[in-house]
Amino acid sequence: MEPGNNTQFYEFLLLGFSEEAGLQPLIFGLFLSMYLITVLGNLLIILATISDSHLHTPMYFFLSNLSFIDICFTSTTIPNMLQNIQTGSKVITYERCIIQVYFYIFFAMLDDFLLTVMAYDRFVAICHPLHYTVIMKPQLCGLLVLISWMLSAMYSLLQSLMALQLIFCTEMEIPHFFCELNQMLQLACSDTFLNDMVVYLASVLLVGGPFAGILYSYSKILSSIRGISSAQGKYKAFSTCVSHISVVLLFFCTSLGVYLSSAASHSSHSSTAASVMYTVVTPMLNPFIYSLRNKDIKGALKRFYEMVTIKSPIVLGVMKHP
Repeated sequence: MEPGNNTQFYEFLLLGFSEEAGLQPLIFGLFLSMYLITVLGNLLIILATISDSHLHTPMYFFLSNLSFIDICFTSTTIPNMLQNIQTGSKVITYERCIIQVYFYIFFAMLDDFLLTVMAYDRFVAICHPLHYTVIMKPQLCGLLVLISWMLSAMYSLLQSLMALQLIFCTEMEIPHFFCELNQMLQLACSDTFLNDMVVYLASVLLVGGPFAGILYSYSKILSSIRGISSAQGKYKAFSTCVSHISVVLLFFCTSLGVYLSSAASHSSHSSTAASVMYTVVTPMLNPFIYSLRNKDIKGALKRFYEMVTIKSPIVLGVMKHP
């Protein structure tokens, strides 16, 4: 296809992980399992926080939002990849590719902002415990989430609109399992200087800024914890942050690994493998990280399970005897 033709006729080929036919069933089964675990695990977190009144607090309000975002984030890439493996087709239309880029950036940025908001919540809870209920009002919590959604939507819209202006050559193969923006920019025949500048600026402002905020929050948290006299008090204060620290490290280290691997190596397979950690493994592990060491979540899940098991026989009995 000649450059300059109408972009609605563009089609990309998602090369995925391997072109060997024998590996496709294994890849399909592995990613289907991880996707189902991600959806089920995060859905249980959402249901537990909604159904249990003990978890109607700012921390678990943000956690339920994070779980919802993780489900959506994974759903932007994995179902399409599974469909391509099942049908044996690697083709994705230009329109679907741009839509995938939009939602991928949107939910990735939401993850970034929401982890920052959750760090602020822990900062207020530990550094200003007496003013926590006054500061973290439901109105403020809702406003912080709303701002996160708005900023993410505006940035992803900007990147998608700029990608729409690109002209592509005949080489339309993306060495990835989804439409990753950096890979698309490398395929463009037109000048991508402005696109690259926006990506770099966003990395500094929208990723580096929140990460700096998280580091600042935890520096203050550690200072406050050191000031606690009893060892039990220190452990109790720090234990409320362990899960969030683990998720932050997992999210930022894996996402940083994606860009470092793509910058340091020209191998598309290394970049694709690193992206799996960022887009699939991290959302899958988040529910386990927050539930394994969290007594409130485990208690809520146990009560939710008991509630479901009690109601199920009643519903079945009503259906049998109308």
